[in-house]
Amino acid sequence: MTTPANPASGPDILTTPAAMQRWRRDHPGELGFVPTMGYLHDGHLALVRRAKAENPLNVVSIFVNPTQFGPGEDYERYPRDEQRDLSLLRSAGVDAVYLPSPADMYPPGYQTYVTVEALTRRLEGEARPGHFRGVATVVLKLFNAVSPTRAYFGRKDAQQLRVIRRMVRDLDLPIEIVPCDIVREPDGLAMSSRNVYLSPAQRAAAPIVRRALDTAATAWAAGERDAEALRQAARNVISSEPLAQLEYVSLADDETLEELEGTVDRPALLSLVVRFGPTRLLDNIELREQHA
Repeated sequence: MTTPANPASGPDILTTPAAMQRWRRDHPGELGFVPTMGYLHDGHLALVRRAKAENPLNVVSIFVNPTQFGPGEDYERYPRDEQRDLSLLRSAGVDAVYLPSPADMYPPGYQTYVTVEALTRRLEGEARPGHFRGVATVVLKLFNAVSPTRAYFGRKDAQQLRVIRRMVRDLDLPIEIVPCDIVREPDGLAMSSRNVYLSPAQRAAAPIVRRALDTAATAWAAGERDAEALRQAARNVISSEPLAQLEYVSLADDETLEELEGTVDRPALLSLVVRFGPTRLLDNIELREQHA
């Protein structure tokens, strides 16, 4: 029997793995889980709404995970606003918020990590060595504490979604991974906590990321199946914006993320990373025959 939390009193706040595990034992039944690094936006809240719609219990975690940030990346300056986040989650009616500290997640002497091999060797894994080792490790630790029935991830972090699905499959975890559509600003920019870093001029230019994807998708819909032509269509759009620096554009097998060459004859993931100053924005679109 599921014991529901009392939404009128706000979510239960759990700050250690042991406390989260005790709460879960006291609240059996189907549970939807949304892992986040906080600084919540409407994209996160869309995941929360879906978790609430599909599960009698729901938990959101807030943890800025140090092990997925490399040297010189933005761990220290990653945006944080815990009180605002908790207010949003209270309004959303979540049952519990898991707020562990780095010291509780990685106590002194910590030395165990999860590595998903082939899927992490390219794209973001190549650009950010060690990133997905940190992601897979923290997500497994969160899963172990929360014991969700379903976990909700956005499609914007496309490689992350595939890495987590592979980890769940390979380690026989009894968890359904639920992918959720990208939530965008009215001008097409994918919602991201890092958008706050953009200057006004960079923010005005940033929708070109989506326009590049749409241009390639339009070529796909018109029958273009040459992989390099599709990549070049996206590159051409990005090159028209002086503030945008293309880091990479990829057209890869939708499942393995192996880069495609020649004729695209299978579902594909078109993804790109564009820098605006020090800020990296990533976005993607799935190309499938039904789009034609």
